[in-house]
Amino acid sequence: MHISSSPLGTEVTCEVCGRSSADISATLRVCAECIRERFEEAKPFIDAAHAEIRERYGLPRTAPRNPNGVRCSMCGNNCRIPEGGRGLCGVVKNVGGKLVREFGTPERGLLSWYYDPIPTNCVPAWCCAGSSGAGYPKWCYSPRGDIGFNNLSVFIGSCTYNCLYCQNFSFRELTVKGAPTMSAEELASKATENVSCICYFGGDPASQMPFVIRSAKIARERAEREGRLLRVCMETNLSMDRWSLKKFAELSMESGGGIKADLKCWSSEILYALSGVDHRVAFENFKLIGRRQQERPEVPFARASTLLVPGYVDEEEIRGIASFIASVDPSIPYSLLAFHPLYYMKDMPYVKKRDVERFLDVCRKEGLEKVRVGNPWLVI
Repeated sequence: MHISSSPLGTEVTCEVCGRSSADISATLRVCAECIRERFEEAKPFIDAAHAEIRERYGLPRTAPRNPNGVRCSMCGNNCRIPEGGRGLCGVVKNVGGKLVREFGTPERGLLSWYYDPIPTNCVPAWCCAGSSGAGYPKWCYSPRGDIGFNNLSVFIGSCTYNCLYCQNFSFRELTVKGAPTMSAEELASKATENVSCICYFGGDPASQMPFVIRSAKIARERAEREGRLLRVCMETNLSMDRWSLKKFAELSMESGGGIKADLKCWSSEILYALSGVDHRVAFENFKLIGRRQQERPEVPFARASTLLVPGYVDEEEIRGIASFIASVDPSIPYSLLAFHPLYYMKDMPYVKKRDVERFLDVCRKEGLEKVRVGNPWLVI
């Protein structure tokens, strides 16, 4: 199968049911209804789409499950990597029967970084201390937030998913090149006196948690010695192993920071179609952080978001996610994000205002107390 992209808004015919719509991806060539209801028929088209994309970057077609391979347990993919092979993330390989982590070790990470003036455009900025002033004076410098300070934005150059609609797909070039890299000490040194928070995103931090934890710990300890604030945050698909999540959660909680989970969709079939993974670790991990929400209610610790991919992340998906979040803690802030046509779904249309309004209503009816659209300027 050759991956192609049609002009924006072009109707595509589902290979399973024969229905034509602009809400069907030219890359997937199957509709959401068939993915959920006729998954075995839709799966070959899904697999072909992800395989071609990953082969372009020299990555395995799927999470390797070689019975003779070495198991990597650092994320929910649980790759069993054959001799000479790589894990789905591209940063772990099997050399002589032993796992070798090329990047994302406690010593060195694959990343780029920059200073982002506060208030930032982070998805959870509306409820975080630095941009909103929540938790003043304990967690930020003024009731209006940390105006005049910077966020140290850390863009991780690898990921544990293969999202066809990735909004930050430039991380793939870092994975392929294996550069730039930086030591944990070097990155921590960038958290200078005019930096009041550090946020790891990407790509995804889940693919390099040993480095993320080590660099954040060094930066926090330095800030504490100097008597200044430094919140530690993360935006992630939340697919990391439980031990790593707990370690980072402690750093984030005690610093006034938070963890924003990208809960991509509710059904396992749609998740597999859009992101190429076959596990639900993110939801189990979200329970862990969500149940700590009331330990520090003045600055929400757990935050969540979902990208509204037209035709795929529909009302059924949003209802499932909203109900799940509310069952954990209805006060958890939830951002719905309007889709921007990019990467291998650049032919898909923008999300419509009437749909967004319906999704917001669904979230509120499911019991969520804090829900908003994070980027309304992309809604048509």
